[in-house]
Amino acid sequence: MNIARLKAPAGDPLVAPFIDALERVNTIAERIDGFIWRYTDDSGNATDTQVATDPLVIFNASTWRDAQALETFVWGTIHKQFYHRRAEWFEALGSMHFAMWWVPPGTYVTPADAMARLAHLDAHGPSDTAFGWADVPGATRWHAKRCAPLTAAE
Repeated sequence: MNIARLKAPAGDPLVAPFIDALERVNTIAERIDGFIWRYTDDSGNATDTQVATDPLVIFNASTWRDAQALETFVWGTIHKQFYHRRAEWFEALGSMHFAMWWVPPGTYVTPADAMARLAHLDAHGPSDTAFGWADVPGATRWHAKRCAPLTAAE
């Protein structure tokens, strides 16, 4: 799961490139081998779900077969281009904004549970309750790609 704080409301031209790409990026996620489920609300994504008192905070949650499948989506598709442009659309948060945890098959993540796990990670650090990329054995693409500049081919 992750949260982010938009620099402007969803209808503002400043964040339009991000908002306008959500359906396309979500469709790509759903086609990746290892994708299982993503949280959606009446918007078709999760932008109408308010998880904080600040209405500019948006929420996303999905389940994947394993961390490698999620890495393939995050760092091996167009998603990485949006990740590298995140400073255009989002303000830096003063706390954790991303968390992962293992769930049994058939489990659907609720926004309340996701936010509680994120808060636990922020307060206590990585554990079985929630963790980040650095705590996933075998996850390597995130380390190499998260700070690497995009090449012309990407």
